[in-house]
Amino acid sequence: MDQQPGNRGEIRDFLASRRARITPAQVGLPTSARRRVAGLRREEVAVLAGVSTEWYTRLEKGHIGGVSEDVLDAVARALRLDDDERTYLFDLARSSRSASRRPSRRRDVEVPPRVQWLLDSMTMSSAFVRNGRTDVVAGNSLARALYAPMFDSATVDRRGRPNVARYIFLDPGARDFFVDWDAAGNATAALLRAEAARESRDRALRELIGELCTLSPEFREQWAAHDVLLRHDGIKRLRHPEVGHLELTFQSLDLPLSGRAVHDLITYTAEPGTASEDRLKLLASWAATPSRTAEPGTRGPDPAGHAELP
Repeated sequence: MDQQPGNRGEIRDFLASRRARITPAQVGLPTSARRRVAGLRREEVAVLAGVSTEWYTRLEKGHIGGVSEDVLDAVARALRLDDDERTYLFDLARSSRSASRRPSRRRDVEVPPRVQWLLDSMTMSSAFVRNGRTDVVAGNSLARALYAPMFDSATVDRRGRPNVARYIFLDPGARDFFVDWDAAGNATAALLRAEAARESRDRALRELIGELCTLSPEFREQWAAHDVLLRHDGIKRLRHPEVGHLELTFQSLDLPLSGRAVHDLITYTAEPGTASEDRLKLLASWAATPSRTAEPGTRGPDPAGHAELP
């Protein structure tokens, strides 16, 4: 079970946080007023998982590299992990086996023209492609118009490419743009945590997380919660500077771009017959009008690499 130190701290804190949220009553164990720990004790998790207390204690200390999938699955069931958390635990185990390998800077995956054609064909939906670091690497004209405050933010990189996490946590204007800013921040931190386990050797990802932890107390708090999210969809409420309040349905889909790189295709649509649909249509008409390309969203090139989105 021994391994390089690597991500032992992440494993320890994640398992301890999941153990702390479960009460004895939830798993049919007797309760006592004399309990001094929040949630379950280590020995109680060991019993539920069918392993020895010594074995589970070593596991929670981060010695996870040589643990079998059956044992990990038993621990996941004992801790009542959801599907995303279970995947995260398995990703931590996998990444720990290569913990001695140094982080490297991954080459960005080029977005093929056929993907941009797909995005451009979605004229009544905002659509963009996001990588695991939450960089927006491609999008259609409506995505640029909808997220104009993010594209115009000082947090964009040298190429004018936005990063969702940087915008949410480092641009004060994001609190005005996202009506439910707390929910947006929570989800973004949870997405980055899942990516950190999946791509543990990605140096740029580590640098991004370090930057956010240094500059944003809110991100530090969310990061310490050890919440995990692999896919994010639901309702997004935005306060757009041009068209006002929007309530949109958003969906995230896997988009394979190479043999191992899977990005997220994010689409935003409005419920038919609503005021949000009317406002989104107005925004789409502006985005399609050449004379209005400068408003909204004029900073830098578009995420697909074109000089300017139409």
